[in-house]
Amino acid sequence: MASTLVPTLIEDLLSQMTLQEKVALLAGTNMWHTVPVERLGIPSLKMTDGPNGARGAGSLTGGVKTTCFPAEISLASTWNTDLVRRVGQALADETKMKGAQVLLGPTVNIQRSPLGGRNFECFSEDPYLSARLAVAYITGLQREGVGASIKHYVCNDEEFDRVFGKVEVAHLDWEDGACYNGKSEVESTS
Repeated sequence: MASTLVPTLIEDLLSQMTLQEKVALLAGTNMWHTVPVERLGIPSLKMTDGPNGARGAGSLTGGVKTTCFPAEISLASTWNTDLVRRVGQALADETKMKGAQVLLGPTVNIQRSPLGGRNFECFSEDPYLSARLAVAYITGLQREGVGASIKHYVCNDEEFDRVFGKVEVAHLDWEDGACYNGKSEVESTS
C-alpha cells in the first residue's frame, strides 16, 4: 500500500469506529497490547519498550534477551542523523524479533535540568538537534514497518514522584523550545 493512501485509510477507519471503540484503543487489553476492532479488521498491536533496545517479551525484568543500543544522549553526541536512522532500522528488526509491531520510543523530552532522572533517554537540551535526531530514529523504524510511539513528550524533568508532579512552563519557553521537537517529528514523518 502506498504511503499516500495511509492517511485516507486511517480517516476512513476512524469515521467507521464508534466512540467506545476509539476510547478502548487508548487503554489496551493489557500493558503491551492494543484492543483489536475485529469488525473493521483492526488487529491488536503488541508494543515493546525502548528506546535503547527492544525490551523483549513485555515483562519489565527478565524475559527475552535483547541488544542494548547506545542511549539517546550518546547518539545525540554524534550529531549524525544517518547513524540514528540506521539505529532505528536495527531497533525495528529487534522489535519484530520480539513479535511486536510498535516500539515505545524515542524519548523526545528536552533536557531542561541536569537533575532529570531520565536525561540519558533523551537526545539533547537543544530542541533543533533533538527534533532532527528523533525524525531520523522514527524514519528508521517506519522504513522497516515498525511503528514509533514517542514517549516522555515534554516536561518530564524529574524522576521522583513523576506521575504526580506538576510542571509549570512559561508560554514563551513552551513555544520556543519545550514543544518544538514534537512538532517537528509529526510534520517530518507524516
